[in-house]
Amino acid sequence: MGDDPEIPTKISSTITRSGPVSGGNFVVTHRLVLSIAIPMTIGYLTTPILGLVDTAVIGQLGVAALIGGLAVGTILVDMVFFTFNFLRSGTVGLTAQAYGADDKVETQATLFRALLLALIIGVILMLSAPLFLSVGLHFIAPSEAVAKATKSYFEIRMVSAPFALANYVLFGWLIGCSRANTALFLQILLNGINIGLSIFLGLTLKWGITGVAVATVIAEIVACLAGLVIAWRLIDRETVPTWTQIKNIAAVKRLMSMNGDIMVRSFALLFAFGYFTAQSAGFGDTILAANAVLFHFFFVSGYFLDGLAVAAEQIAGRAVGARDRVAFVRSAKLTIAWSTAMSILLVLVYLAVGEALIDLITTSIEVRETAKEYFLWAALIAIIGVAAFVMDGIYIGSTWSREMSITMVVSLAGFILFWQIAKPYLGNDGLWLAFYGFLILRGLTMSLRLPHNIRKTFG
Repeated sequence: MGDDPEIPTKISSTITRSGPVSGGNFVVTHRLVLSIAIPMTIGYLTTPILGLVDTAVIGQLGVAALIGGLAVGTILVDMVFFTFNFLRSGTVGLTAQAYGADDKVETQATLFRALLLALIIGVILMLSAPLFLSVGLHFIAPSEAVAKATKSYFEIRMVSAPFALANYVLFGWLIGCSRANTALFLQILLNGINIGLSIFLGLTLKWGITGVAVATVIAEIVACLAGLVIAWRLIDRETVPTWTQIKNIAAVKRLMSMNGDIMVRSFALLFAFGYFTAQSAGFGDTILAANAVLFHFFFVSGYFLDGLAVAAEQIAGRAVGARDRVAFVRSAKLTIAWSTAMSILLVLVYLAVGEALIDLITTSIEVRETAKEYFLWAALIAIIGVAAFVMDGIYIGSTWSREMSITMVVSLAGFILFWQIAKPYLGNDGLWLAFYGFLILRGLTMSLRLPHNIRKTFG
């Protein structure tokens, strides 16, 4: 089901003849799941690798406050951008369902609607950067040295807002159209440029945290331009939607309704990350830096399993569009099974090489020792969070956005409650334990609602 990996040279000769969409009947097999999951996993893994490289670049300076500043700055940018991650998630679900229904016009109209929305929101975010920075620093309350580094990073990163949000849309649309290899190409282009420039600007030119931020902005712009070119070539000229079809009131309302729910979900998720960082800062710069290093293991776990979550998104959405209950149930079973197996493998890898990675990330002896003290929490997180990751994919593809947002808010409330109970007794161990509770609640609540949602969707 994947598309041609040689996308730069073959795309124009293979796409324009038939257009990007042809849902058709399909049978869900291990091969179908893996044909989407493997390329997306490879692509997504470049993102936490980028995070590790950025942290390692700043870590070579040996200053805990700079590592903390990068961590806080990244959290703030992610809280702003990922709040609008509905531009990817919503686009995946709606595109996959149109693809499953073999509706070429609606598939392409979804792309245009989402890109227009991304442009408007991106410009607003870019202009509002000082406000977001002020609120974020007030909420996290880092030390003065950390706040100064955060400001340098955040202000530069926000310049890329329109391009970053457009990339969400382009990735989501390609995934929804079952073009995993094309999405892989864009993801590797984005993160490959980012990694190379981070090392060059941050270390070679000695720009430090400013160089890391500039590298990301340049990479977002290049990937966006490449994605727009690819999307334009994928469009079937015979079924290009009219402006009237693009601004279809019912479709716009559905998109906005979904987007509101997914925005709540995304904001709650990023709030949880920000809350974790804020509570870490309360223990001082060393634990803040150590937890920032360890949190990369969580992000690697998430991105590693996101390949299978994307397979769940695309196949579940396609099954809903085709009204195929058997395909839907089969896709859920296979993605859950493969996600569980992959999470166990990842835990074993962490246990084998995790402490060596900590030494690679930072040269600070104090941060290294502290991170190793709490390392087991990060090492086991993949298996703890596996249900949450795969259920996210199923719910996004099925456009069960309201259910997903409710379960996320419930889980966030549980996280905060767990932490308030554990804080006086367990310190930083209690913070990690509360975060475990957050992940378990997410997976459990969505799993319990799955049978009801299947009956409601398929009758």
